[in-house]
Amino acid sequence: MILRGLCAVTVDDPLLPRLSALVKAALDGGAPFVQYRNKMASRPLRRAQAAEMLRICRASGAKLIINDDVWLAVEIGADGAHLGRDDAPGGSLAAARDALGPKRILGVSCYNELARGEEAVAAGADYLAFGSMFPSRTKPAAVRAPLELLGEARRRFGLPVAAIGGITLDNAPEVIAAGADMLAVVSDLFDAMDIKARAEAYQQFFNQGAQRDHGRQAS
Repeated sequence: MILRGLCAVTVDDPLLPRLSALVKAALDGGAPFVQYRNKMASRPLRRAQAAEMLRICRASGAKLIINDDVWLAVEIGADGAHLGRDDAPGGSLAAARDALGPKRILGVSCYNELARGEEAVAAGADYLAFGSMFPSRTKPAAVRAPLELLGEARRRFGLPVAAIGGITLDNAPEVIAAGADMLAVVSDLFDAMDIKARAEAYQQFFNQGAQRDHGRQAS
């Protein structure tokens, strides 16, 4: 499985039809990944929203990753889970890997810590996320991670690297150039007047990179 491209991280919206419309627009723009995250929702609402996200992701050929909840990912048959520091079952990333099984994606937030990357790799993570790369409206108190950490993590661990936190169309090229395989975006995507066009613009950065790589191989 290729882990590369825009990851549309959902907003905390209690209204399922509105959330579905927002995510559908991002998917129509070519986002290959959706991360369902709603810190404010009750358990029944989270399950209902996650199940709907899975339905529309399947229809678009995109992958759904559940934030912070391995068991919800397993319950609804999502494509994977993304876990922060305190989100693994029993505090064990290895237990999370076992619960998800070998075919689902396990992403791990490493913040600005290569040591946590080592732990995640040992537990069988599929990708590592670093950030906040820039000041973030979603998490204003989040620890900052330097751009050079992305390339260092890729070289050291050999896994795809996701960048999150304050990413915009303006700074996305430098984040990708620094080593990001995936861009996890919330505000700059879902606050856009035209979400579909914004997703297309993000994906174009990755398409251009793929074309350059193909050109180098052909020559």
